[in-house]
Amino acid sequence: MKQSTEELVKRIEEKFEAIDQNPETHLEGLVWAKPITYWDYIQTDALLALQTQRTTLPDEMVFVMYHQINELLFKMMLWEAEQVTKNNELTAPFFAEKLDRISRYFDMLASSFSIMQNGMETEQYLKFRNTLTPASGFQSAQYRLIEFASTDTINLIDFRFRATIDRNTPIEHAYEHLYWHAAGKDHKTGKKSTLIRLFEEKYKELFLRKMEEYNTTNLYAKFKSLPKETQEDPILVKAMRHYDYTVNVTWVMAHYHAAAKYLQPEGEIVEATGGSDWRKYMHPRYQRRIFFPELWSEEEIKNWGENC
Repeated sequence: MKQSTEELVKRIEEKFEAIDQNPETHLEGLVWAKPITYWDYIQTDALLALQTQRTTLPDEMVFVMYHQINELLFKMMLWEAEQVTKNNELTAPFFAEKLDRISRYFDMLASSFSIMQNGMETEQYLKFRNTLTPASGFQSAQYRLIEFASTDTINLIDFRFRATIDRNTPIEHAYEHLYWHAAGKDHKTGKKSTLIRLFEEKYKELFLRKMEEYNTTNLYAKFKSLPKETQEDPILVKAMRHYDYTVNVTWVMAHYHAAAKYLQPEGEIVEATGGSDWRKYMHPRYQRRIFFPELWSEEEIKNWGENC
């Protein structure tokens, strides 16, 4: 129902008086304000100025923009996840809706790997990738935050060490045994690759804080804190399982197959830019990353990622 001018002015007055502001000052400001435009609101010029190549090879621009789009979508996922992790009055419909939103973003990323797989010339990629070492998509901090926000830390621990770690384990010790350290850490000597060393210099303190913060507020913990009847809501359970499988199998395998085109040409395995064994790091059957293990049968867990 359309409101009258008088009603709107009254609501504006109430809004600004509630925060000790003079409504007349703000109303006068509207007289001098510029009309909003699409390019100002989206900050198009700033956004389009962020693509910088290191080489003269044209397909590198595809690579840069694709990964920037990934990071924007990761930010959207974290935005949705935070609305669950910080909510103390969760309902099944709200929870399921947020999970479905995040899953749609991951579905989009999974299908978009055709851009990486078929949208660049292999010859160009194998040339410009040499200017990227030791950088790697492995170093996406936002993706690590999505993992921390999704599940209990134990489910992110390297499969070889899970039996030695529990809720009472110091956060930093658990951090040192996260599954992704297998991509750049010699567990016999403890030596870390440049890939991980630079990553930690930038983000380790943030990761430790977030691991602590999400210890009792991650999506899985939130789910387990709900009343039993809510946990058994079929729509919520379906959303949980879809999210889990989409992130840890569908999206991962799309990434794996795209990488294989460039890093395993004609059976010859090429080392990833960060120096990791990308096959064992990425393929779900090696680490069996599962966010919500209680929602899967023993048989499903046993065969996780096997038929991909």
